[in-house]
Amino acid sequence: MTAIIPNLPSLYDPFSTEAKWQKFWEDNQVYKADPNKGGEPYCIVIPPPNVTGSLHMGHAFESALIDTLVRYHRMQGRNTLWLPGTDHASIAVHTMLERQLKTEGKTRYELGREKFLERAWQWKAESEGTILNQLRRLGVSVDWSRERFTLDEGLSKAVVEAFTRLYEEGLIYRGEYLVNWCPASQSAVSDVEVENQEVNGNLWYFRYPLTDGSGFVEVATTRPETMLGDTAVAVNPNDDRYKHLIGKTLTLPILHREIPIIGDEFVDPTFGTGCVKVTPAHDLNDFDMGKRHNLPLINIMNKDGTLNANAGEFQGQDRFVARKNVVSRLETDGFLVKIEDYKHTVPYSDRGKVPIEPLLSTQWFVKIRPLADKTLEFLYQQNSPGFVPQRWTKVYRDWLVKLNDWCISRQLWWGHQIPAWYAVSETDGQITDNTPFVVAKSETEAWEKAKAQFGENVNLEQDPDVLDTWFSSGLWPFSTLGWPEQTQDLATYYPTTTLVTGFDIIFFWVARMTMMAGHLTGQMPFQTVYIHGLVLDEKGQKMSKTKGNGIDPLLLIDKYGTDALRYTLIREVAGAGQDMRLEYDRKKDESASVEASRNFTNKLWNAARFVMMNLDGQTPQQLGQRLSNELSDRWILSRYHQVVKQTTNYIDNYGLGEAAKGLYEFIWGDFCDQYIELVKSRLQQDAEPTSRRVAQQTLGYVLEGILKLLHPFMPHITEEIWQTLTQQPADSPQTLPLQIYPQVDANLIDAALEEQFELLIGTIRTIRNLRAEADIKPGVKVTANLQTESQKEREILTAGQDYIKDLAKVETLTITDKQKSETVAAEQPQESENAIAGVIGTIQVLIPLSGVVDIEAVRAKLEKSLSKAEAEVQSLSARLNNPSFVDRARTDVVQGARDALAEAQKQVEILRDRLQALS
Repeated sequence: MTAIIPNLPSLYDPFSTEAKWQKFWEDNQVYKADPNKGGEPYCIVIPPPNVTGSLHMGHAFESALIDTLVRYHRMQGRNTLWLPGTDHASIAVHTMLERQLKTEGKTRYELGREKFLERAWQWKAESEGTILNQLRRLGVSVDWSRERFTLDEGLSKAVVEAFTRLYEEGLIYRGEYLVNWCPASQSAVSDVEVENQEVNGNLWYFRYPLTDGSGFVEVATTRPETMLGDTAVAVNPNDDRYKHLIGKTLTLPILHREIPIIGDEFVDPTFGTGCVKVTPAHDLNDFDMGKRHNLPLINIMNKDGTLNANAGEFQGQDRFVARKNVVSRLETDGFLVKIEDYKHTVPYSDRGKVPIEPLLSTQWFVKIRPLADKTLEFLYQQNSPGFVPQRWTKVYRDWLVKLNDWCISRQLWWGHQIPAWYAVSETDGQITDNTPFVVAKSETEAWEKAKAQFGENVNLEQDPDVLDTWFSSGLWPFSTLGWPEQTQDLATYYPTTTLVTGFDIIFFWVARMTMMAGHLTGQMPFQTVYIHGLVLDEKGQKMSKTKGNGIDPLLLIDKYGTDALRYTLIREVAGAGQDMRLEYDRKKDESASVEASRNFTNKLWNAARFVMMNLDGQTPQQLGQRLSNELSDRWILSRYHQVVKQTTNYIDNYGLGEAAKGLYEFIWGDFCDQYIELVKSRLQQDAEPTSRRVAQQTLGYVLEGILKLLHPFMPHITEEIWQTLTQQPADSPQTLPLQIYPQVDANLIDAALEEQFELLIGTIRTIRNLRAEADIKPGVKVTANLQTESQKEREILTAGQDYIKDLAKVETLTITDKQKSETVAAEQPQESENAIAGVIGTIQVLIPLSGVVDIEAVRAKLEKSLSKAEAEVQSLSARLNNPSFVDRARTDVVQGARDALAEAQKQVEILRDRLQALS
C-alpha cells in the first residue's frame, strides 16, 4: 500500500492561515489559565490600551514582545496567564462625547450627568471591539475569559477600597494646590496627559519700579498676563548686583500693588536679567518659592481660561487676548523694555490641544512621600522590581525621590466618581472649598456616617469629580486578579512575573503601580520590568500624530501577514530596550524589512513541503531518531542543539532580537540552504536504505524542533506546518502552543565538528561564487583544485569531498599541499592555463576555465561592465567635486551620491580583479 503523503499547498497564504488558527485558539480556550494546574506561575497583565484606541505600531511592537515571552514560558511548562483588558480613558472619551454634543448644539450640563453616562456606556459597547479585535489579529495568546475593563464592577470595587483605605490612613486629602489645568476640557490633567511642544514665541522684558523711587528692576517672561498675579520679585542672595535690594518693595505696574524683593537660591543669576517675577498661583516653581517665603497666592484666571476679577480691567478677557492687551498697556505706561523672539517649550493638553495653565485649585491629592519611600525600600533592600535594561533603575529611583503629591481628581463625569459625599446642608446647599464631607464605600454607608456626624436632616451630594485614570491603572496588576478579595487567581499569579512597557511611562504608570502595590499588598506588583524602546520611522524619527509619520500596522499585516510583521519588529531590536527603525516606502506603502520576513515564511514553508514529501508519509514520532555517523547529520544536530541553547539563553535574558536573528540564520542558512541540499541525494528511492532512513529521521526531528523554537515569534505558520507534519486529526485538541519547548542535548553538540563543517561550507560557497563570476552555466560540472598548507584542513576537505562535489557541481576535485604544489610548479614550468581563483581562509581554490567557458566572451563581457562602472565613477566624482551640488542639494541626496560612488568604486575593483584572473 502506498503511504499517504501529508500535503501543504504549494504557496503559503498567511491570511487564511492566520485567521483559522486565531479562531481555533480562542474557540478552544487554548490560552485559558488554570490556577489549579500547578507549575511555576508566569503572569503578565497587558498594559491596557485605551478603549477609544485603535492599533498603532507601538501596540503591535509591545504586543509582539509580550506574546513571544508568554508563548515561550508556556512551552517551558509554566502555569501561564496573559491577562487582557482596556482602560476607560476618561479624558479621551469625555472629549469625544463633548465634541459630538457640540455638533448637536448641546453641552454636557444641558444633557445631564445620567444621560451623558448613558451615551458613554453605549459608545463603549459599540467601539471597544475595535482595539480588541485588532489585538486578536496580532495572534496574542491572552486569556480572553479574564478580560477586564477599568470601570467594570470588580475593578470599581477595588478603586473604592483603595481610595477609602488611603483616606482613612491619612494618605488622601482634599486641599488647594497648583495643578495642570486644561481650559478646553476644564479639568485637571496628569503629567502624562501633557505634551511638550517647542514653539516660536516671545520673551517680554518689563521694568518694575522701586516703591521708594530710587530705580527699577528688570524682569522677563513668556506669559506677560501672569504679571497681574505677581506677589514678589526674586533675586539670588549671592548676586552682588541685587542683594542690597532684598527687603525693599516694588510697585507692580497697572495694578499698583506693592510687592517685596526676596532672596532665594533657586534663582539662577546667569539667566536673563537675574531678576525673576514670582507668580505663586500660576507657576509650580513660583508656588514652591511662595511657600518658602509665605507669599500670598493670587489667582487671576477662571477655569475656562478667561481672566477673573483679580485681573482688574482685563477681567473677562481670554488669556491670549489679555496677553496682547497687558503688553500694550505696559508699553503705553513706559514699562516695556523690549521684545525678543524666543523658541521655548510649552506644555499642551494632549486631549484639549491647548496650552496647559498651572492653576491654583481645590482638588483631591495622594500624599505621595510615604508611598514613595516604602517603594524605595523595596528597591534598596531587595532590588525589586528589577529593570531590564538595568540603566532604567536609576531613572525610576530618581523619579521616586523627587515626587510631589499626586492630584487625583478630574473635573469630568466618565470615570470612577470620587467616593466622597458633601454635607451641603452645612453650606447653603452648595459644594464649596469648606463644605464638610464623609468618605465611604457606598452611598448607604455615607448616609449613616453623615447622619451620625451632622444629624438626621443632613443633605448629601456626592463629589461630581472622577478619579484620575492613572489611579485605577495603578491598581491594575492586582485588581484584575480579584483584589481586595483573596481569590485563587490572586494567590496563584500575584505578584506578576514581568511588566513589558515603554520607557515613556516609567514615571506615570510603573511608579504608580509599585507605590500602590507596595502599600496595599505589601509586595511589588511584578518581579521584572522590561523596558522596550520605540519603533522609529524609516528616517529614524519617533512616530507621532503631530509629525504625521506613523505607519499603520494593519496595512502591513494586510500586505505581508501578521507573522511577518511580528517577526520584523522583534528581529530588528539590537539589544534589550533599544529602539528599532522600520523600513517603509510611503509612496508604495511597502516595507522591505517586513517583506524580508514574509520571504522567510515562504522559505520555511517550501522547506517544510520538501521535507514532508520525502518522509514517506511518516511523522517525526513514527520515524523516531537514531544516532548517525554521517558527517552532515552530526553537524546539523550539533548546530540545532547549539541554537536551542542560544535561543533559550537569549529569551531568558530578554535578548529577543538576538534570538530571532539566530533562528533566522540557522533556519535559512544551515537547515534550508545547507543541510537539505546535502541530504537530497540520500533521499532518492535508490539510495542506501539505512542512510536514507537516518536522513529522514534527522530532517523530521530538526524540522519539528525548528517549528517549536520559532513558534513564539511566528505562531501561525509554525502551527499550520506542525499540524500537517505531525498529522493531527481535524478534531484533535493538540496544538503547538501547548507543546514542550526544545531542550538542549549537550551530548550532541560538537563545536570542533561545527568549525570543520564551516570550512566545507565556506569552500562550497567560494566555488559557487567563482562559477558565477566566470559565468559557468549551472548544469556544467568543473574541475577544482584546493590547495592548503594545513594537514588538518586537507583532512577536513577530504572527509567532506562528496559534499563539495555534490553542491558545487565539481566533476574532478584535487586536494593538495599548497607548498608542494608551488615547488613542483617552479621546478616544472608548464604552459599557462586560464583559471579563476579564490581564497577561503588559508585555502586557495582554482577552477580551470579552458573548455568550460568561452574565455574571450567572458573577458569581453567583463570589460564592457568595467567601462560602464568606470564611467559611473567618473560621473559621480565630478558631481561630488562640484561645490554647487554639495552645498545646495539636500543632505540625503548628497549622501546618496556618496554611497553610489563607493559602490561603483567597489564594483570597478572587483571587475579588474576578475579580468586579472583571466590573464
